[in-house]
Amino acid sequence: MKAFYTQHFSLPLPKNHPFPIEKYNLLWRRVTGQGIIRPSNVYDPQPASVAALFRVHDRSYVDRVLQGEMSAGEMRRIGFPWSPYLPKRSRRSCGGTIQTCKAALEDGVAANLAGGTHHAFPDHGEGYCVFNDCAVAARAIQFERLARKIIIIDCDVHQGNGSAAVFKSDTTVFTFSIHGYYNYPFNKETSDLDIALDDHTGDAAYLNALDAGLSHALEKFDADLALYLAGADPYTGDRNGRFSLTKRGLAERDIMVFDACRKRGIPVAVTMAGGYARNVTEIVDIHAQTICIAAEYCR
Repeated sequence: MKAFYTQHFSLPLPKNHPFPIEKYNLLWRRVTGQGIIRPSNVYDPQPASVAALFRVHDRSYVDRVLQGEMSAGEMRRIGFPWSPYLPKRSRRSCGGTIQTCKAALEDGVAANLAGGTHHAFPDHGEGYCVFNDCAVAARAIQFERLARKIIIIDCDVHQGNGSAAVFKSDTTVFTFSIHGYYNYPFNKETSDLDIALDDHTGDAAYLNALDAGLSHALEKFDADLALYLAGADPYTGDRNGRFSLTKRGLAERDIMVFDACRKRGIPVAVTMAGGYARNVTEIVDIHAQTICIAAEYCR
């Protein structure tokens, strides 16, 4: 299975910053060190072009990010300090998801060892998301006529509000988000299908809801490609999750998504999305588990 990840441009975050940026490098080491993916099959993605960003994001917003002209309020909303590394890393994350989609169309399944920045809107970023990599990738794949109808299956614990806003009136992209009702973002957007669950939802209730949602979405929408946001934050030990899923339950979630797509012949591009457990090893365990399961579905 092909995977995409850049070790360049790791963000220089202040000490005690809540975002676990180190999880990405640890995940790359885990999946290559354990032979889940051969090192030769992990590629350093090219940055998304500015033209690709413009298909989703307002030109003025993109220009402000690239030129470092963001206001203090805009940066607080995103949650990262601005540095020259921020736009470079954000563009590479988008580029990685574009290339992941292309690899998935060839091989059935592929993964970006980062990505899932679903809180970025056309005109602003928020929630640690600068550019919306899945939206940028969907538009790029459609622009190149590699796929027409794309479904976003968002299993991050937080609603994919940015993705819902981007594709609000677009009948060629179906947005499905299963998330916490009381969790961030507190003002939700309207996806094509939203399943909002109570705090402390456990494995059985979550998997029943996901199964019903997948059946509804995939029967209603005849997708050519799926973008799967496999967040680690529904985990019971996540600081920002408020759900009670076990690692076994999250594995069953992944299998359910891949099975549902395989039965319908839909290639799957996987992104990692959120994960905020106090022990970063727990996050890496969950993400690596997703990659291991994804590899079993590769043609």
